[in-house]
Amino acid sequence: MDYGHSDRPAGATPLPTAIKILVAGGFGVGKTTMVGAVSETRPLRTEEVLTETGVGIDDLSGVESKTTTTVAMDFGRITISDDLVLYLFGTPGQDRFWFVWDELALGAIGAVVLADTRRLADCFPSIDYFEGRGTPFVVAVNCFQDARKYRLDEVQAALNLDPGVPVLLCDARQRESSKEVLVTLMEHAMKTREARRRAASGD
Repeated sequence: MDYGHSDRPAGATPLPTAIKILVAGGFGVGKTTMVGAVSETRPLRTEEVLTETGVGIDDLSGVESKTTTTVAMDFGRITISDDLVLYLFGTPGQDRFWFVWDELALGAIGAVVLADTRRLADCFPSIDYFEGRGTPFVVAVNCFQDARKYRLDEVQAALNLDPGVPVLLCDARQRESSKEVLVTLMEHAMKTREARRRAASGD
């Protein structure tokens, strides 16, 4: 997808720079909620009702009240300024929908990996995926009321993260909290890009 490109005539108002961000994580961790909380437009959702077909496939432990699941993606938009727009793509959490991940990840500058401390191991596939692609990411611990609280350094150690990967707490239902996560990701992605540029140029 070619973001920000157009064959507009000379002198026309320039299109804003578009930045693509992924919101990933395990099943039921709050990806759809986060996209909906921060999107300035009504988010596009591809949710389907959970049925008996998913019994034994979708692990509902800790999210027993969940009745729907994302089968393709969630999509939202945030206008930062006249010349900068963020596009958010929430990924499906179950393994059987991972065939869409490569398409969604194309052109993304970074990713948010949402974590639920009740099901922390569900983060590993997302983390492995972004590490393998060299995509900058942050881990945001979604603070569910009945979840045990851990220090951020404990989460970082449990996930075996590189010390440079930011880990922070959030409430995916709250717009300001979710925006803070996105700001942290943007800063991390820019630092990572600059570090790679310096390494490539030998600075």
